[in-house]
Amino acid sequence: MRMFVAFDDTDNIDSDFGTGKLTRWFENELPEGCRLWGVVRQQLPVMEEIPYTSHNSSACAIIDVPDHSVLTGLIDRAVDHVERHSAPGSDPGVCVACEDNPALARLKDFGLKCSRQVVTQKEALSACAGIHLSGHGGTNDGIIGAAAAVGLCAYGRSGRFIEYGRLRDFPPQVRVSELEAHGILVISTDREALTPAPEDMIDSQGWLRPRLWDGKVVLPVCRNGGQSWETLAKKHRKKEA
Repeated sequence: MRMFVAFDDTDNIDSDFGTGKLTRWFENELPEGCRLWGVVRQQLPVMEEIPYTSHNSSACAIIDVPDHSVLTGLIDRAVDHVERHSAPGSDPGVCVACEDNPALARLKDFGLKCSRQVVTQKEALSACAGIHLSGHGGTNDGIIGAAAAVGLCAYGRSGRFIEYGRLRDFPPQVRVSELEAHGILVISTDREALTPAPEDMIDSQGWLRPRLWDGKVVLPVCRNGGQSWETLAKKHRKKEA
C-alpha cells in the first residue's frame, strides 16, 4: 500500500533550501515499516494572480506502508516536520492521503484543475473532504499546492522525480541497463520510434530527473548519434530540487 505526503510553500525568498529538499528530508522521519518510494516535484502555473516564492512548485513523498495503521503517525510526523523546518514568513500546507481513499478521485480532478488555472483555499478544502489537509502559518496558501501535489501524484501522469533510490548517485553518463536495473524505464521520444538498447549510453548532463508516467518512473530521451542518447529535461536554476 502507498500513501502520499505532500508539502507546499515552506520557504521564503532568502531560504537556503526549498520545499523539494524539505520533502526529501521527510524520509528520515518515516515510522518503522515504512519506506520512501520516491519524491515527485509538481510544477503549478506561474501566473501573476498566484503568489509563490520562486517557481510555484510543490512536492509529494510517495511512501510504501504496511497498512492503514500508520496514517495517523505519518500525519503527525509530517506536521511536526513542516513546523520545524518551514521558513519564517512562509505559508506552509500539508496533505496526506492513502492510495485507496475513495476521496482521491475528487482530489485528482482538483490537482488537474490546479495545473491549469487559479484555484482557492476553499476549493482545496472541499476537494480534500475525507483527506488530511492542514495549514501551518501565514496565509495557509500552501494547502492549495499540497493538495494539488497529492492529486497529481495519485493521477500518476504528472511531475518529475527529485528522489528515487540512488537517483542522485548516477554519473552523467550511464548505461540504459543500469537505469532499468534500478527501476527507471528509459523511453525514446525519437520520431523514428527507435528503442534504446541495454548497452546504449544516456547523457543526463549531471541532472537525472525521470518523470512520473502511468505510475511508473520513466526517463524520456532522444537520440544524439550512434548508441548515445540524451535526456530531454535540462537543469534550470532552482532551490527545491
